[in-house]
Amino acid sequence: MTSLLPGAAAAQQAPAKAQAVAVLESVNFTESLREPVNLTELRRDAEKASKELESATRALEQRRAKIAASQKELKAKLSQLQAAEKAFAQVRQPLSDLVELLYQQPVGGDVSGFLSGTSDEGTLQAIASTTQLVAQRNLVLEDSSRLQAEQERLAGEAQELRANSLLSEAQMGAEIKTLQERSQKIVKSLSQALVKLGVKIDKSGKPAAGCDPTRATTMEEFANGLIPKAYLCPLQQRGEELRGDAALAFISLNEAYRKRFGKPMCVTDSYRSLAEQQSVYYTRPGLAAVPGRSNHGLGLAVDLCGGVERFRSVEFNWLEANGKAFGWIHPAWAYSSPFEPWHWEYDVKLGSLL
Repeated sequence: MTSLLPGAAAAQQAPAKAQAVAVLESVNFTESLREPVNLTELRRDAEKASKELESATRALEQRRAKIAASQKELKAKLSQLQAAEKAFAQVRQPLSDLVELLYQQPVGGDVSGFLSGTSDEGTLQAIASTTQLVAQRNLVLEDSSRLQAEQERLAGEAQELRANSLLSEAQMGAEIKTLQERSQKIVKSLSQALVKLGVKIDKSGKPAAGCDPTRATTMEEFANGLIPKAYLCPLQQRGEELRGDAALAFISLNEAYRKRFGKPMCVTDSYRSLAEQQSVYYTRPGLAAVPGRSNHGLGLAVDLCGGVERFRSVEFNWLEANGKAFGWIHPAWAYSSPFEPWHWEYDVKLGSLL
């Protein structure tokens, strides 16, 4: 699943702007979907889409932080620009004052007296003012050029910062939207597949929200036996449920079992609330974990019947040989201490590798 979406290939030959758009349609964000052949692949695609969305969301947050810093920098640049304009006005003021003084004390008619040696103090003062005016004018012109260049530089930087901020926000917004649409498409495909397999649907006509395998990553916040109903996925066996990733794996395993034996797996128990664990613990001493420590309370275990409960039966041996391909195992302790051939568990680490 590494091909570009339709139109991306043509965009590669387009100008730079078109190529930038094509990036948003690349493998990293809009990997084209193929029809999954089973729930395991659907689960894998859903998890991948969720991770990509989380990664892009974090990147957006980081970019927004950079944008905020850029905005702060932009504000500083504008303040500098305003200060530069004020300084420019201040530098020009002495020149204006000298020009006004020159008009008030004209020099023209007194220059001949200075040249003939008959100039008085007023003439010398006027000439000195003229000399100062010329020198000051040169300084003002030099400062004006420098300040004008500074103004142009600050204005350009401010404009670039503003443009980069808008472009960054727009690009990340497009990426997030594309990933959300992709994730929704996968979840829709997953829902349709579960409905076809006979999984119980809710009032909206879709499988329970707990069937979303990506929600399993948040299960650690719930104590053993206290998982909310919304985080559990119903199985094909009426009244039974598990956490999302374990449920999808079990449903796939159940279909393989059905093909082999012509009937679905028989389930006597799956998720157990804390109250149910306490009830089993006291009614079946020695055959149940201490309440709050059972894998049933994590939505990761089932107790089976229909032949599997008989050690070394055809059903047990088949499940032992094929269960790992779906992430389901018969734990080592259940072979002897206590001996529970009916107890099977979903191995999260194993399942994540499938």
